[in-house]
Amino acid sequence: MAAKNKKLIVGNWKMNLNVHEASLYVHTLSKLVKTHRTVEVVLAPTMLALQSLSLQVNYRQFKLAAQNIYWRDHGAFTGEISAQQLSGVVQYAIIGHSERRHIFHESDKDTRNKVQAAIRNGISPILCVGETAAERALNETNDVLHDQLVGGLANVTSEELAQITIAYEPVWAIGTGNNATPHDVRQAEKAIRSQISHLYGKTAAEAVNVLYGGSVNKDSATDYLMIPGVDGLLIGGASLDAEAFSDIIEKAHNAASVVVKQ
Repeated sequence: MAAKNKKLIVGNWKMNLNVHEASLYVHTLSKLVKTHRTVEVVLAPTMLALQSLSLQVNYRQFKLAAQNIYWRDHGAFTGEISAQQLSGVVQYAIIGHSERRHIFHESDKDTRNKVQAAIRNGISPILCVGETAAERALNETNDVLHDQLVGGLANVTSEELAQITIAYEPVWAIGTGNNATPHDVRQAEKAIRSQISHLYGKTAAEAVNVLYGGSVNKDSATDYLMIPGVDGLLIGGASLDAEAFSDIIEKAHNAASVVVKQ
């Protein structure tokens, strides 16, 4: 996983770009993106494109992530892909994304099992947490974050926690145009670290990487990157635009440089 002195920028392509389009996109992006020691860039294409891109990318420039995994390592599970099968192909796996939770009705138990599967197969989990608009309206944000963190991290040891990244993605801000303010994100980041401190101690809470994701674009990226305690971004739609995504990566480098100087 990314070192604490780096900004982690993750591009989640969701169900977009076929294998040929993905290859062309990475070719274009590789020319636009400068490699910085202060930024780790992770691309999460569809499962179909992962194998070919693993042979194409320069791992000094980009790492790869799976958008989802199944928690069993092997067996009669038609249509599923395990962390064991992805070991050596990806370095990260996005787990518990709001679309998995709310469209495919994945539970905290599913998320917990997937986190453990990733860890035992040498893949760093990016555990997504966040509240819906209804939960936010009822002032349940902290309760939701508590439940999703406790559920997702159950049975994870303090040593294993060092491999995990937490991504705060408020469901009400994803693709709605109703963006979270830096204050909203800062409060959620504090709540996340407070809960991790309760579970694993203050040192672990300070060390864990916390990302923000929710309708981030090249215009808003800097505002989120400069929030104390935010270690990077989980980007959706903007990651499909090579110029916009490369711009965000450069802004992450600038933000990391400011933090280092401070």
